[in-house]
Amino acid sequence: MKIEIRVPELPESVADAVIANWYKRVGESIDEDEVLVDLETDKVILEVPTIKQGVVKEILYSVGDTVTAGQLLAVIDVSEQIAVPDEVQMAERKVNDADKSVVAMSPSVRKLIAENAIDATQLSGSGKNGRILKLDVENYLAKNTAEESTSVSVEQNKKPAVKIFQTESGERLERRVPMTRLRARIAERLVQSQQDAAILTTFNEVNMKPVMEIRSRYKEVFEKKFGVRLGFMSFFVQASIEALKRFPEVNASIDGDDIVYHGFYDVGVAVSGPNGLVVPVLRDADIQSIAEIEQSIINYANKAMANKLAIEDITGGTFTISNGGIFGSMLSTPILNPPQSAILGMHNITERAMVVDGAVTILPMMYLALSYDHRLIDGKSAVQFLLTIKQLLEDPSRMLLGV
Repeated sequence: MKIEIRVPELPESVADAVIANWYKRVGESIDEDEVLVDLETDKVILEVPTIKQGVVKEILYSVGDTVTAGQLLAVIDVSEQIAVPDEVQMAERKVNDADKSVVAMSPSVRKLIAENAIDATQLSGSGKNGRILKLDVENYLAKNTAEESTSVSVEQNKKPAVKIFQTESGERLERRVPMTRLRARIAERLVQSQQDAAILTTFNEVNMKPVMEIRSRYKEVFEKKFGVRLGFMSFFVQASIEALKRFPEVNASIDGDDIVYHGFYDVGVAVSGPNGLVVPVLRDADIQSIAEIEQSIINYANKAMANKLAIEDITGGTFTISNGGIFGSMLSTPILNPPQSAILGMHNITERAMVVDGAVTILPMMYLALSYDHRLIDGKSAVQFLLTIKQLLEDPSRMLLGV
């Protein structure tokens, strides 16, 4: 008996996908629900498992090939299930356990290995517990440019992944890899945003001392009660929602010749993943508690790092918050996330000398940036919107009182 593994239904607005990585070869056995292949779209990476245990009899596409929904990917023969003694199963399990350092790789590392047709068993991992890192693959490529595998036909017509130029001063390395679908889509949307909107950015600064004091005072009891750490982002989400209620045009979007005013608050929170920045959305964030917001952000961050975000996690949204401060950014001008009309940029917190009531004092300050579409939002509204967020954060009791 044979079963067919086909491309699943792709997310809305996604026309096709690219084969990112095969986990099995023809002739190898595969367990029920084990992932057979990764498909990379311009939004998410889809894992395609098998529904029954068997042996891979046929693989129809190579890494790098483009496929569409419903296309046949592979054939699994479920009748070829060889019963093995318990001792053999135990021995195989020990081998598999010893080989976890090779298998335990991030999707970006696996993709780089697949693109260059590298035998993962030849790599030495420098990460924790022998985990193979991207640097290990790059070092391997640099040392083995003379021999490149040609097992994947699609790679034969591509330019070499690594070039070494001989100069009088030594060797200069140049590595060429194809842009991932997700990175290409991010680039496309960023350029589209710059071309289609009249983007302007306004700035302000906020004294983070009140929020930091609340966080310091309640962080232990908060974590004990809700099982999640109290961070800064939930304060910014709630302050942004209160400001959006006062300035509905910031929560709106342009659709052709119409302005769409949204009666809900779906706040996107930018998080970093292996393939670039993604913006999962907190649905109905206005009715979520601080604990629920913090838990949602953590869940999204973990899913992003594991390339587990679903298409519904990252679509929609009426407003976005981006925290470049976690990477050390002092000031930036964030780019709009179409079709949204505004995005708030957070930055790192630094102690600065500030004048308060005529006296110089040291305060933890953060620069805020609001980029907005000037076609829809006037400068006055944008400035007052950002000022409202500043006032709410510097006196959090305002959020309770609604003033």
